[in-house]
Amino acid sequence: MADQALPAKQGDLFGQPRGLWVLAGTEFWDRMSFHGMVAMLVLYMTGDLLLHPERVATIIGFAAFRSTLEGMAGPLSPQALALQTFGLYYACVSGLPLLGGWIGDRVTGRKFAVSSGAAMMTAGHFALAFDRTFLIALVLLMCGAGLLRGNLSAQIKSLYADGDSREVNAFQYYYMGINFGAFFAPIVSGAVAAVWGWHAGFAVAGFGMLIGLMAYLGGQAWLPAEQQQRHAATGARAPLTPIERQRVFGLFLVWPLSVCYWTAQAQIWNVYNVWLRDTVDLQLGSFTIPVPWFQALDGLAPGLFIPLVLWIWAQQAKRGQEPDVFSKLAIGCVIFGLSVGLLAAGPLLAGAQSRAPVTLPLLFHVTSNLGAMYFAPVMLGLYGTRAPQSLRGTLVGINAMAVSAGSLISGWMGGLYESLTPAPFWLLNAAICTAAGLVFWLAAPVLRRLLAPIPEATAPPIIEGAVLA
Repeated sequence: MADQALPAKQGDLFGQPRGLWVLAGTEFWDRMSFHGMVAMLVLYMTGDLLLHPERVATIIGFAAFRSTLEGMAGPLSPQALALQTFGLYYACVSGLPLLGGWIGDRVTGRKFAVSSGAAMMTAGHFALAFDRTFLIALVLLMCGAGLLRGNLSAQIKSLYADGDSREVNAFQYYYMGINFGAFFAPIVSGAVAAVWGWHAGFAVAGFGMLIGLMAYLGGQAWLPAEQQQRHAATGARAPLTPIERQRVFGLFLVWPLSVCYWTAQAQIWNVYNVWLRDTVDLQLGSFTIPVPWFQALDGLAPGLFIPLVLWIWAQQAKRGQEPDVFSKLAIGCVIFGLSVGLLAAGPLLAGAQSRAPVTLPLLFHVTSNLGAMYFAPVMLGLYGTRAPQSLRGTLVGINAMAVSAGSLISGWMGGLYESLTPAPFWLLNAAICTAAGLVFWLAAPVLRRLLAPIPEATAPPIIEGAVLA
């Protein structure tokens, strides 16, 4: 399946095709549902569901699921089980869009895949309202995200004719939907859950995805039609040149370092929520700050830090001192690693109630997101520009799989949180990420030779804050 190069119903809005706003609006509601649910999932499992054996016993397939996890990791406490479950869930959410994109391209068409994915995610959110269907809900959410995310942004190119200058900024506008959704979702869902309970919070996420599905279906007139394409072989693909093979080798050398970064980053979606709940003073007078609200800061931060980082690089470039891509990756890992290390200072800053001040996580979000701007979009740009044309899509997908691998490792490491206590746990994660930065610095001369820019490649925008989530 492929998109026709138009026609769609014509008409611009704010200087862009209306179809772009249909896609961005759908993405906004996807992120509203997803980030709202993610901000609550670990808290729900560790603070409610898994503490009640009689409820756990009613979950379809849970005994087999737990037995499988414990067969690999040994006996798990409810908290360790929750953290591993989340790690596995997030790994699938970030990895399945590879398969979903292939299904949309080759089997169902992108529009049907997006609609089906949104419907599955809606059903999954509502299924979280019942203990019995908890695992079924997670499967629906994972598969739905794979279909939706693997095919939604892929429709943007079809809105623009070749040479249309508006295409340059299209993805930036699209990513605004991701960032706004990631910002508002934890605030809304977290507030509802704090007042009316977890299931009400999950229901908010379900209604958000339902709105996204309706927006997508209602905007079909502004999206190009799809046509069936036969994928007949047109001859063998030209073999890679020696320089292209060298670049592929270089990208595979970089991949484990990316996994180190994403392992630390994934803890902020996983163990971090438990740490906030149990060790930080969340009282502001008589008001208790909902834990999911802190996740909203990561949705807001890209919009604040993108201009700052671009300005810093521009000033450095004027002086001939702008760091190259590998130096930026090293800086990003070190800043993020040191930021994670700040969390270990909680006991040193604890007040009369043995809880760290709320300023500690706020400082963490400020510094960690600055590091993230140096790493995540730059790594995406590295794969997008150094990969050979014939393997570009595959290698960009492999880059995304670093998020999945990091999520799986973070879930396994979550089991160490109870035995290590918080300070050593955060120092371990900080060391992993910071060490990756140091390796980038030491290996930079070799990586520069292996991954010299491809002259014919057109670099994508180097800052795309939404790739962080």
